[in-house]
Amino acid sequence: MAVEPTLVPDDTTTALPPRPFHFTPGTDEAVDEVIAAGPREVFRTLLQDRESETTLLLARRVLHAFLAPARVRAVDDLPAAVGELVEQARAELVPAHASLAAADREVRADLLRQRGVIALLDGCWLDAVSQPATQPALVVNRLFGHHVVLAGGGNPLESAQHRRTRALEDAGAALPDVAAADFLDRAEARPATILLACFPLALAVLPANFLPEVVGVHHAFHRLGIDDRLLGTPPPIPPGDLDALLAEYAGQASPQDRGRVLAAVELTLSLEREHLGLLIELLEFRRTQTLESKVAEVISRHAPLAGKQHGRVTLGDRTLVETFAGFGRIAAGADPVALAEFLAEFRESPYLVEQPDGDCRFLAATRFGGSMFGIFDEREAKVLADWIATVHKGAKPSITVRPNTVGDALAARWSAAIRDARPDDVVFDASPPSDDRELFYRLVNIENHAATLQVAADRAERCFADAQVLFEHGAGGRYTDASFFEYDADALYARAEKIYWEKLVEPYEPLKEVPDADEVLFEQSTYQLTYLIDGAWLHRVGRLGRRERESDGMLFRIHADEMGNGDVRKNHLTLTRRAMVSQGRDLPHIRTEEFTDQDELPDDMYGFALQQLSMCLLPDRFYNEILGYNLAIEMFGSGEMRLHEIQKLRHHGFDDCYEQAHLTIDNFSAGHAKQAADIIVAYLDRVRRNSGEAAVAGEWRRVWRGYASFAFFLEQPLLREVATAEPTDESTELVL
Repeated sequence: MAVEPTLVPDDTTTALPPRPFHFTPGTDEAVDEVIAAGPREVFRTLLQDRESETTLLLARRVLHAFLAPARVRAVDDLPAAVGELVEQARAELVPAHASLAAADREVRADLLRQRGVIALLDGCWLDAVSQPATQPALVVNRLFGHHVVLAGGGNPLESAQHRRTRALEDAGAALPDVAAADFLDRAEARPATILLACFPLALAVLPANFLPEVVGVHHAFHRLGIDDRLLGTPPPIPPGDLDALLAEYAGQASPQDRGRVLAAVELTLSLEREHLGLLIELLEFRRTQTLESKVAEVISRHAPLAGKQHGRVTLGDRTLVETFAGFGRIAAGADPVALAEFLAEFRESPYLVEQPDGDCRFLAATRFGGSMFGIFDEREAKVLADWIATVHKGAKPSITVRPNTVGDALAARWSAAIRDARPDDVVFDASPPSDDRELFYRLVNIENHAATLQVAADRAERCFADAQVLFEHGAGGRYTDASFFEYDADALYARAEKIYWEKLVEPYEPLKEVPDADEVLFEQSTYQLTYLIDGAWLHRVGRLGRRERESDGMLFRIHADEMGNGDVRKNHLTLTRRAMVSQGRDLPHIRTEEFTDQDELPDDMYGFALQQLSMCLLPDRFYNEILGYNLAIEMFGSGEMRLHEIQKLRHHGFDDCYEQAHLTIDNFSAGHAKQAADIIVAYLDRVRRNSGEAAVAGEWRRVWRGYASFAFFLEQPLLREVATAEPTDESTELVL
């Protein structure tokens, strides 16, 4: 019979309750080491090491350094107050924009590369805003919709980051991917620029705890639009959409939360002013920089990399190796006097003596066939050639090297603030979770329980290892076939189609007798813990610095579909709530301590949910396994089980929206099930092209154990049969 849709109230959460951040003792010492290593190491850690306690504590300290001085005050009309602040900042910055636009192309390219360090982080604060602890809040869905737009819907070539990268290239300011080892070097990033960039990177690590700040930063950064003005590009998020987000948030938020948004807006505008001021300072430095100082920068940039090959090359009474060891990089505090002395001596050396054809030994060595060919890029080579031309004309001014100290005072201030940041909500406690319910709570709220990351890693790895028992016995599965086979694309598609038809679709026959309502409700309760974390296995894939693989974008598209692409009505967690409420289950949110006391969902189903939460927190470590798990869970969305559940729910008048959604979206013709197989093929094809055929086998085995890990929980009757013949390893019992 037809069932009326169940109405559930919107989740109007605008901030999570303040809670302490738990870390293993000793993590603070590791963070101190990162901070002591300097801004580059702080930037690298926040960007590239998202799976360690060190990074989460580092992010908390960075956010404390930036946010603690902010003044949170009451505000009645948040959109009006923010609009006034943004317009005031835009007006103030008009002269700066005019000065930057008037710079000659070469200098402007230098400035844009500097700005690119921040510009290419755009939206990183939204990477993990959609997560089990925050969904399906209205504001989170609104933000996630913007995230989908910024990510180009999962197509890297349509993303805002790619478009901005192209605009930088067109302006002569090309930069590599932000995760590239030489990104900061290519940008010639000043320490202050790097530190300012660490604020959005830190926000990207802890977005659930700083949801009001995410809203404020997101709105102010895009509404101010410094990068769109500098590059002449259209706003990636239409202003009207930004204003709608802010208005919706203001209508739901408490005075305290609105005050936090306003403080974040003020901070963002202040930081943007600081960086634009740095660019103006850098512009003035470039305008007044002597040619000799430019040459000194080039020499100091390469001197540390010169190596022992210069051991036989002398200048005066010393080898170049000895000379270069004396001053290092000017950008890193090299002695400008030593560099000036070197240039004066080099100017008089035989290497620069003009030859009859106007050339010299040094320039000849930098050209094709020369011993230094390829050392200097086009810009550097031009600087050196221009200087040598003046030398050949007889110009021998007194050489004074003026080091680039742009932003150093600002960098010193922020470095000290981060070094001294000691938030009082940080707790050092390594006590393990008491049971599965507490572990579930911690994993959902992992931002506050980083000390549990190792527990998650160990648990996930143990399950993947145990699941390999199905490599031999998996063909007997009722809904899956995890038996191992050698990979090629055709074999994978053939196996997936066979499972789809023979195990999921063809066995279906309508139930002749529908169980009573109590039995239906109990069976639903065995699924619903995992329904409440639907899509979580993918929520950390495809973050900033992890988008270069085709498979990353494809996985993001699946996760976006699970979350309704920002439309809360289509969000699968909203559908879950609808279905549960129609069954008389209106449970607290899974992020709350109250949920740990619920008695509606059985304890013996926690293992399945815990495995999904454990692996999803470590998408770098378990990327392959997530691909295989994704195939298994998306295929299970189709066929007999779903059709039977729909029949039972309809018979008793319960809302079947969740089952219906998966029956349609997970099909194997073009839906998520087929896409999941395509993703594996795309990933392994990349492995083959990059590392050769031999590397594919090892990568594939890990992918397939991810598939087996899903079957490991689903095929319990089969595992009991296997255990009867071969006693189950104790570790298997621990995982279950």
